[in-house]
Amino acid sequence: MRRAFSLSIPGALAVPCALVILASGCASTPESRYFVLSPVRATPAPAPSTLSVAVGPVSVPAVVDRPQIVVTMGPNRVWLDEFNRWAAPLQSSIAHVVADNLAGLLGTPRVAPSSQPLSGDAQYRVAIAVQGFESAPGEGSTLDAVWTVSRARDGQSQAGRTSVREPATEKSYDALAAAHSRALGRLSRDVAEALQALERAGK
Repeated sequence: MRRAFSLSIPGALAVPCALVILASGCASTPESRYFVLSPVRATPAPAPSTLSVAVGPVSVPAVVDRPQIVVTMGPNRVWLDEFNRWAAPLQSSIAHVVADNLAGLLGTPRVAPSSQPLSGDAQYRVAIAVQGFESAPGEGSTLDAVWTVSRARDGQSQAGRTSVREPATEKSYDALAAAHSRALGRLSRDVAEALQALERAGK
């Protein structure tokens, strides 16, 4: 014969148990935050020009080719922050930011990422291979990139490398994204100078 057993919970324990159940039911995952890279305003404004430039392809290291912001923890260790992410793939963001920067530095609206149709007949093309893109909240950003500027009509080109570390003004991801944006501004200035040198040599 099977016997029925019952378990009674004293009143003093009933409330804490109910609170534990409610707390476990109401727990939620922290909301993710998304960050973007931004162009840097050129000062002083250059004279207007009719140059046309296509920016791309852009490549980045596999370790940072992901939505999560990859935080550098040491020489051989990184941490993928699941709740702080880039709003768009880094290749696309870098191409757009560099294109915007070059438009301001060169005084021409005819600058676009190579993925856009209007870049097809560009006079110059800029290829960027990012070798290092390190993020350290509270410390700063590090950018190491090899780039090539090519002239379409005769294939003449000039290559260079930009290595820069930008300090973060505070320990936040907003400050980190701003530091990365300033580093891309430095890369854009180096590219603009090379492009202008090619343009002068070709006249």
